[in-house]
Amino acid sequence: MISRPTLSRRGLIAGGGLLLSGCDRIVRQPTIEGWVEGAAGLHRPAQRLLLGRDALAREFREADMSPTFRSNGNTEGDASWAAHAADGFARWSLRVDGLVKRPLDLPLTALKAMTQRRQITRHDCVEGWSAIGQWQGPQLEQVLAMAGLMPTARFVVFHCADKTGEDPYYESIDLVDAFHPQTILAWAMNGRELPLEHGAPLRLRVERQLGYKQAKYVMRVEVRDTLAGLYGGKGGYWEDVAGYQWYGGI
Repeated sequence: MISRPTLSRRGLIAGGGLLLSGCDRIVRQPTIEGWVEGAAGLHRPAQRLLLGRDALAREFREADMSPTFRSNGNTEGDASWAAHAADGFARWSLRVDGLVKRPLDLPLTALKAMTQRRQITRHDCVEGWSAIGQWQGPQLEQVLAMAGLMPTARFVVFHCADKTGEDPYYESIDLVDAFHPQTILAWAMNGRELPLEHGAPLRLRVERQLGYKQAKYVMRVEVRDTLAGLYGGKGGYWEDVAGYQWYGGI
């Protein structure tokens, strides 16, 4: 893919308070937590104003790809995912529902048959490491267009097989990021099918946000008008349990 020059992907992190998101003991202090939440509310409109809604994250060459790419996640206890993994995901399908006109169940073959986007981008983790990898899959926009959004749709939620704690891992984005050209449902990594340790059979790539927003082991995509009442109500697993910002823009 042809990439466009953008501002540094790290340039707005400090301004949005993201450097605090990995320091839970600091963030959990009431006065600091309030400041972080306020900064998060300013970070999203500020980034979009400066860079534009459709500005692309930097894309790299194959020669730039990292020799190793760290993995994390935990699917222990999810019997449904384990059964699909044992079967090579031959009978797995992605459920798309919520505020849509046509709920969908898309097998992996259907996702592979859609128009594909391939992009080489950098993954920036709040733990302090980065890696460059290649991702391939259909744009989320295509899937949402097939389902047809209701007028009240505002958020897209990704329900995952990953069980990091008592609640399953989940993440969410708004429609601006959902329709961004680099937001894809990746089934391939570095030229081959997505490895189990990196989120097979499907993971989200929303390239203008930090690593914890890149939901792995995606089983269901739900369109909603609000995040209230969804698990901890803050829009994502780490947002709920550790106070991470909902918008992890970079």
